[in-house]
Amino acid sequence: MEGYLDQHDPLDWRRFLVVVRRLADDLSYGTDRSPFLGAGIEYVQSRPYQPGDPVRSIDWRVTARAGKVYVKEYEAPKRLPCQLLLDTSASMAVGSQPRSKYALAVQIAGGIAFACLDRMSPVGLLGVGEREFRIEPSLARDRVLQWLHRLRRFRYDERTTLSRRLAELGATLTSRALVVVLSDLHDPRALPALKRMSQLHDCVLLLFRDPAERRVSGAGVFRAREAETGRSFVTHGRRAGLDDAPLRAELNRSGIDHLVISTDEPFRQKLRHFFQSRDLLARGAR
Repeated sequence: MEGYLDQHDPLDWRRFLVVVRRLADDLSYGTDRSPFLGAGIEYVQSRPYQPGDPVRSIDWRVTARAGKVYVKEYEAPKRLPCQLLLDTSASMAVGSQPRSKYALAVQIAGGIAFACLDRMSPVGLLGVGEREFRIEPSLARDRVLQWLHRLRRFRYDERTTLSRRLAELGATLTSRALVVVLSDLHDPRALPALKRMSQLHDCVLLLFRDPAERRVSGAGVFRAREAETGRSFVTHGRRAGLDDAPLRAELNRSGIDHLVISTDEPFRQKLRHFFQSRDLLARGAR
């Protein structure tokens, strides 16, 4: 069964794009957004001057010592491609709030994508569900707009494929990349796969939670159905839900930066501080 974000997200397409752009500006705040022209920030060596070299690159100390003009050479920064893994499974699309985990994840994925493009870092996207949804990294803003529009359509019956997609992506990456996972991590095999990925790449997990996953208040005894498997079970509102403490402890031990985002809480300031604290976007541009 298909649905659209317009059905359970207060933002229409135009306002959605405005929010995404503002989020990208938040994440890019304080960074150098000028295009990459080839000059890096790490000094490598000095060499003799050649006609056409800019005067500002002259190494005056070496020039004075050698008696002839030398210029400084810098290592050109390498732009890490950013791979977004967005969970499109059923558990992301259902929830207790007007804005689902999926709606929030799509919004944040768009903000990260445009922030990376501001840093001239190519961005790709891989859907973590049963649909085939893969966009190769590029610097084209039109492509980001296209996949954001496609992501506004979702399904209520998709199962998560996060562990499999991580393995598939890891097999295709030929150089170091920035891998950002946006998921509720309902795949029990996802954490080991993410840990393997983090051994070769810079990995970040944005973990989405609905307040009903922590506790269903005042519900009494009721029968429920798991969104992705269809498995029925009986529970009650006094029973505690997901406990993220063991998961977060394991992520810390593995050196995987992560942030829990709840659908009933403001997230922009928390997300901005998270990125600033690890200098994510700056590292993605080096």
